[in-house]
Amino acid sequence: MTAARAVGAVSREAAEWYAIDWQAINRNVRRLQVRIVQATKASRWGRVRALQRLLTHSYSGKVLAVRRVTENNGKKTPGVDQEIWDTPEKKTQAVHALRRRGYQPQPLRRVYIPKSDGKTMRPLGIPTMKDRAQQALYLLALAPVVETTADKNSYGFRQQRSCADAIGQCFLALKSANTQWILEGDIKSCFDKISHDWLLAHVPMDRVILQKWLKSGYMEKHVLHETTDGTPQGGIVTPLTQKVIWAGCLAWR
Repeated sequence: MTAARAVGAVSREAAEWYAIDWQAINRNVRRLQVRIVQATKASRWGRVRALQRLLTHSYSGKVLAVRRVTENNGKKTPGVDQEIWDTPEKKTQAVHALRRRGYQPQPLRRVYIPKSDGKTMRPLGIPTMKDRAQQALYLLALAPVVETTADKNSYGFRQQRSCADAIGQCFLALKSANTQWILEGDIKSCFDKISHDWLLAHVPMDRVILQKWLKSGYMEKHVLHETTDGTPQGGIVTPLTQKVIWAGCLAWR
């Protein structure tokens, strides 16, 4: 008896996951993202939406989204359904289950973490694995638009940027300037109270999907709470929607 027979044959779903050519997957997604950037620069918003739809319906986009949520730090943190995708079979099934038609997100699981002052608590909303994967998928189509239209000197919630980049830019801007004041501002409860209508009008992505995320509500102590305003903090797509809030991505039509 061979070793393979002793442990059992690999399932069809597992074989499909192991057979994925990740170089080709990344290349396909990158090619579509480049086309989205080109259309954004040309202000061809109808073309941008068409390319975004192509990306979010592509097999390459879906497997990359599932890979992200099953390999990041939150891969063992379940949502309200207590499910995690920890086997290749579950990952493959998840890829084929990512569809726009009939999609309805589940409520977020509300948890609290301490803020930097050590006294107050920050609420976080933990989506289910499926909702995280959907967010990761639509993030692939949203990021090229936001990165193209955002201010070149903004650094919060930006890909491939850090505090060191912001510090370096401050040094360049201030080393020869006759500056008397440097002001720091903080909008109280900005993300907690931001208007859903504003987000739907300015976040450059599928508005039907975005509205479902915003209105999904959250579960706290087994009680369902509705969400009428604010953007949940804790999801994959949250940093980029927050980036849109700060940058004012107003080019979308």
